[in-house]
Amino acid sequence: MRLVKAQELLKEHNCEFDYAEEDGLGSIDLIYRGVSYHIWEFADEQEEGVETNLHNAGRSEDLTGSDYEEKLLELLKWRLAS
Repeated sequence: MRLVKAQELLKEHNCEFDYAEEDGLGSIDLIYRGVSYHIWEFADEQEEGVETNLHNAGRSEDLTGSDYEEKLLELLKWRLAS
């Protein structure tokens, strides 16, 4: 299972979400306050990270680097607090 901390945070906030995993990479889709959000993990030869629209529902952004999961958690906490 991937994106475990993000899933735990969503469960703590009673958010319903769909989790899928393919090729060892996690994917979370959720609806929060009527808005659809996604978190999709990716990895290639150059970088790894997640693509998400948590910051701006109309635009996706990549969070990369060895600490991408921590960046994701901070952004997810911010979204759930708003």
